[in-house]
Amino acid sequence: MIPGAFDYLRPNTLEEAIRLLQEHGEEAKILAGGHSLLPVLKARLAFPGVLIDIGRIPGLSGVIEEDGALVIGGLTTHYEIESSPLVRKSSPMLAEAAGRIGDVQVRNRGTIGGSLSHADPAADYPAALIALDSEFVLTGPEGVRSMRAENFFEGTYETALGASEILTSVLVPIPGEKSGGAYIKMAQQASGFAVCGVAAIVALGDGGTVSSAGVGVTGMGPAPYRAGGAEEALTGKAPTDENLSAAAARIAEGVEPIDDLYASADFRRHLAQTIARRALAEAVRRAAP
Repeated sequence: MIPGAFDYLRPNTLEEAIRLLQEHGEEAKILAGGHSLLPVLKARLAFPGVLIDIGRIPGLSGVIEEDGALVIGGLTTHYEIESSPLVRKSSPMLAEAAGRIGDVQVRNRGTIGGSLSHADPAADYPAALIALDSEFVLTGPEGVRSMRAENFFEGTYETALGASEILTSVLVPIPGEKSGGAYIKMAQQASGFAVCGVAAIVALGDGGTVSSAGVGVTGMGPAPYRAGGAEEALTGKAPTDENLSAAAARIAEGVEPIDDLYASADFRRHLAQTIARRALAEAVRRAAP
């Protein structure tokens, strides 16, 4: 299909982009890589009067290490994250998640900021970033604020992003020694989106017990979430088969799985437990010295 008519604006600075958002209000949409927005426009599911293209604003892409965290610019593409030597070394689970997004064309054009702001409930990044205790940096007319990843997603395509704010960077704490992570999903075959996906990060302490665990889930409900019950069940315990299974059994605790053409609610719950068990086991294997 062909999108409806719109005006196209291309600001040269972040300040100009924010000013244009204020000026055009609800009529405006931000265009970054375009792989979330353009399909929506072509399907005529959205009718913005103005597209504000931030794709050429300098300083909003790239990956650096700062104060024990990876700082990832909002315009950094999935491929850049997947292939970055720094990400592969410091947070390999995030590189793994980025490498499982869509296909090669999507990964070469789509951006982390655009994907997160679009907030598709079956997207891959949210599970990984929630498990990693990441923070999102949001820039708007009132300045800069940060928000934990788990608090950013409010529902299907709904976030805590203000009307004139732009997600400018993502801060990802670098896991310590004896840490391992894994992202595993069952994908929709046509799109690559997750029917269910689980990201797990595990740190082992003295004696081989789990000193901390982070578990993020996508594809299960209207928004990605932290599986606090699974984390609680494993933290302080030995990563035995029994304890891993007990943690996985709590993966959907407090969540009502969605029921759609890809999977029933009951199947999704079972799938989440199976995938969580595998992701936790692989994270433990990678964490072991």
